[in-house]
Amino acid sequence: MLFTPLHDRVLVRRTEEDEKTSGGLIIPETAKEKPQRGEVVSVGAGAKDETGARISMDVKAGDQILFGKWSGTEIKIDGEELMIMKESDILGIMA
Repeated sequence: MLFTPLHDRVLVRRTEEDEKTSGGLIIPETAKEKPQRGEVVSVGAGAKDETGARISMDVKAGDQILFGKWSGTEIKIDGEELMIMKESDILGIMA
């Protein structure tokens, strides 16, 4: 199914982080926090300003991003868990 977010919203797929600590300890599933990194799947057209002009989005599909711990809303599309969030919830683009 194709899904295009509206306005300044972004559809994100979480990316898994390492299962080991820097010291080599393996982190069990129950102790893991959900990753705060993801890949942008699709973006909306952008919000509109007071005059009705479209504000362009700073992210695009395929960008690797970092977002806040409590950002977004989890949704399920075609059995895949994704997140939808406002562009302002994104902290930055990973290089």
